[in-house]
Amino acid sequence: MNIPSDLRYCSSHEWVRLEGDIATVGISDHAQEELTDVVFVELPANGRAVDAGDPCAVVESVKAASDIYAPIGGEVIEGNPDVESDPSLVNTDPYGKGWIFKLRVKNVTDVASLMDAAAYQAHIS
Repeated sequence: MNIPSDLRYCSSHEWVRLEGDIATVGISDHAQEELTDVVFVELPANGRAVDAGDPCAVVESVKAASDIYAPIGGEVIEGNPDVESDPSLVNTDPYGKGWIFKLRVKNVTDVASLMDAAAYQAHIS
């Protein structure tokens, strides 16, 4: 799968799509391939304040459980109920229906500190 160029990425394999002051967060195609079949997603609580790097969700696969980290600081405003009821969306559509949570971003300029698609591609190569 191609790495979408409209997203920003963390070294821990989370991606961010920023729309205004709302950041949608998921895990990359590379991360879901490493995890293999995702069987459970634990979403963060709405209203929770997070700083960049805070563990705030968990994705469990048949292979391992992995923390999902907040890529930037903000307040959790929504968890994706679709991945809670169908965790395989993280595998089948990691950049679309498989998103994990949304944040109201504290400082939108923080997104600039994340990797662009080319830097992320180099990171995983």
